[in-house]
Amino acid sequence: MAQREEVVPSKEMARSEEMTRSEAVAQSEEMAATRLNLTVTHNNEKHDLYVTPQQGTSEPTVQDLAQLVEEATGVPLPFQKLIFKGKSLKEMEQPLSVLGIQNGCRVMLIGKKNSPEEEVELKKLKDLEKAVEKIANQLEELSKDFAGIQQGFLAKDLQAEALCKLDRRVKATTEQFMKILEEIDTLILPENFRDSRQKRKGLVTKVQAFLAECDTVEQNIGQETKRLQSTNLALAD
Repeated sequence: MAQREEVVPSKEMARSEEMTRSEAVAQSEEMAATRLNLTVTHNNEKHDLYVTPQQGTSEPTVQDLAQLVEEATGVPLPFQKLIFKGKSLKEMEQPLSVLGIQNGCRVMLIGKKNSPEEEVELKKLKDLEKAVEKIANQLEELSKDFAGIQQGFLAKDLQAEALCKLDRRVKATTEQFMKILEEIDTLILPENFRDSRQKRKGLVTKVQAFLAECDTVEQNIGQETKRLQSTNLALAD
């Protein structure tokens, strides 16, 4: 009798576990049936998203899509404009199926990651970045001219004057880079302007690297000038 009492609970437990597994499978199948596979385009990027309904809803809504889009693109929900077949998706609680959105459909996103205020600061940084690139091109040309003198592409009687001009050019280039750093320093960026702060940090690092290059070129010009002067003195003696 005691053995029979032990067997009955074990059968009930097995039946309960089987029901739990069946419920989990059914729930998984239900989610798969209501899940939508959509492509969201933003600028030149494409994002394949699987939109599932939130708990308490039977099918995915515009809100569910917008939250996934924020995670995938970094564009905050308030800055998003989702467009499907030329129409803007404005009603957040509206089911996607009501809008005719099905598996394989494409939705376009218009929006920026940052607030309009931060976009203003980013534009300032982009303008400064262009200025840095222009000055860097001057430094590159200067370095090429100096290499030409070192390699003997210029007559010896003209080298001293050419080195003097190069020295003035590299000093002017250094001054231009320093002015850029001063302009960057005047930008006041709040803590939540993460993209702007990161871009400013990268730009400062870049300018500092170019300043170090200017120092190296200036030192090399000075050494070449001294070498040329020593050579001329030796020839005069």
